[in-house]
Amino acid sequence: MADGYELSRRSGGSGGSGGEGDRGRDETPDERSDRNWVELLQELRVMQTGVQILTGFLLTLPFQARFADLDTFQVGVYLALVGLSVLATGLFVTPVSLHRALFRKHRKPALVTLSDRVTRAGILVLALVFTGTVLLVVDVVVNRTAAFWASGAILVLLVGLWFALPRAAVRGV
Repeated sequence: MADGYELSRRSGGSGGSGGEGDRGRDETPDERSDRNWVELLQELRVMQTGVQILTGFLLTLPFQARFADLDTFQVGVYLALVGLSVLATGLFVTPVSLHRALFRKHRKPALVTLSDRVTRAGILVLALVFTGTVLLVVDVVVNRTAAFWASGAILVLLVGLWFALPRAAVRGV
């Protein structure tokens, strides 16, 4: 027979009170929110590093000698990439700003939910940045036709890995 402490911890009656992924966990809603927040921050650290390196790379390109050789299409792709890369960085930093706004307001579940949504948007934008980067590089190095094929393949690969595979894993496939 469980004591009062254990009963209060099992607020959902089935080893947690949350979503599908939290079944079997013996944690309160506050503990689950804390765990989800920490896990989200770990994911953001990985993504932020990659997007910051890519953004830095993109920002150095205009200072290279061959940049002047880019045609109008390539310059347009480059400028779109800079904008998307900065947007991705902003989206990945947004959860920190949200945390500052909601700190000590007992709104951690809302913080986790909103930060999750913003992070998903950031992942989508990051997929576009990677795709566009392949488009630009292959266009400059090989040709435009190869660039479209390579960037299309990268987009399909990233959608599969970053969106389809996680959905399949959630469904237990």
